[in-house]
Amino acid sequence: MRFFVAISLVLLSLVAEAGPVRVDGARLWSSPNKLQVVFDLSSPLKYELFRLGKPERVVIDLSNAKAGVFRPGIKSSNGWLKGIRTAPRKGGGLRIVLDLSRPLETNGYLMRPSGKYGHRLAVDLIARGKVQGGKSSATRKITASRPAPVRTKVASRPRGRDIVVAIDAGHGGGDPGAIGQGKTREKDVVLAIARELKGLVDKQSGMRAVLIRDGDYYIGLRKRIQKAREHKADLFISIHADSFKNRQARGSSVYTLSLKGASSEAARWLAEKENAADLIGGVSLGNKDDQLVRVLLDLSQTATIEASTKVAAKILQRLGKVNRLHKSHVEQAGFAVLKSPDIPSVLVETAFISNPEEERKLKNRTHQKKLAQAILRGVRAYFEKYPPPGTYLALRREGKRYVIRRGDTISTIARRYRVDMEELRRSNGLEGDLLRVGDVLLIPDVLEGRG
Repeated sequence: MRFFVAISLVLLSLVAEAGPVRVDGARLWSSPNKLQVVFDLSSPLKYELFRLGKPERVVIDLSNAKAGVFRPGIKSSNGWLKGIRTAPRKGGGLRIVLDLSRPLETNGYLMRPSGKYGHRLAVDLIARGKVQGGKSSATRKITASRPAPVRTKVASRPRGRDIVVAIDAGHGGGDPGAIGQGKTREKDVVLAIARELKGLVDKQSGMRAVLIRDGDYYIGLRKRIQKAREHKADLFISIHADSFKNRQARGSSVYTLSLKGASSEAARWLAEKENAADLIGGVSLGNKDDQLVRVLLDLSQTATIEASTKVAAKILQRLGKVNRLHKSHVEQAGFAVLKSPDIPSVLVETAFISNPEEERKLKNRTHQKKLAQAILRGVRAYFEKYPPPGTYLALRREGKRYVIRRGDTISTIARRYRVDMEELRRSNGLEGDLLRVGDVLLIPDVLEGRG
């Protein structure tokens, strides 16, 4: 008993010596429909968050805390946050008040140390409804006007839908990701590469890209998958820059979901099947027998992982032509952003930002373009071979087939069938002009291209 009393006294004295948690702030990160306020903490703490109206404000009560440096007059550029006030509370606590210009949903959570940042408290302020033109659709004023004239378009041959590629730039906002020796932040370089990749994808006939994150703000890992599903994505690509304590580590890697990660995700969906409505080809899981649900999930995940592995291999092969590969094969891991059971998903580690040489390359705009081009070539090669049904690329594969004869060249065949040489190469996954007698070439049908 004396021993335990002595230990308790020592612990109490240590807590007393540690003193209150210092709270500094605040940094702001904004996205189209969300504002994130991040406070730096000297250590983790307990907090309570609630909203009050008339006037609108968010109150954060912190236990055993004191205010540090707060820049006076801080407010958000979108006008949602009018200011931040602090006041001490009885018992050594701290109250922080966020004065708002409009009602906003709130969500608070603690963030662990990452890079140059220590412990943090993040508060998300989320607009109700879809934001358009700086205003929420739930609050914007609607004015009556004449209906816009309906423009008719001359009917043409069915073109097929575009393949949708969801491009996810990792980290963002208060989460900088890995930081190189030269202070290069992962969140910045991967966003630059993601934007380059989107531009390239959008130039391809029959393909369209959407950016999961198009600014310096953070999106939860599950929300990234959800956004890809909202856009009905055919492929999800998460872009990162690796880091390791050994600065000699280098090279590009491509990951798909591990079997262990797939099993844990299946268990999660089984536990929540009453709320899962459209994961398996639009089939609701809520009223299905557990055994049937397991079979459906297993079939869906098996097909998705198989497709993910194929596209990952294509991307890895192309990346090897612009950068050294860390591993010569596709790797597997349980990354949360790869756990969509219905969308083929890959995670690309473009290079090691912890390696000084690769850090310099990652900051270089030309090298960023080369990485984006390599990823595109891999994606394009995959979809040329495995186009989703009903897409432009799938319809184009219904074109003619030609058996190569002695003396044939890419240029002569292209002229004979009046198709573009590059389209002919793409449709057959050809890197160069080498043809073998007896091989069969797909002659793409001439459909309407992208304007």
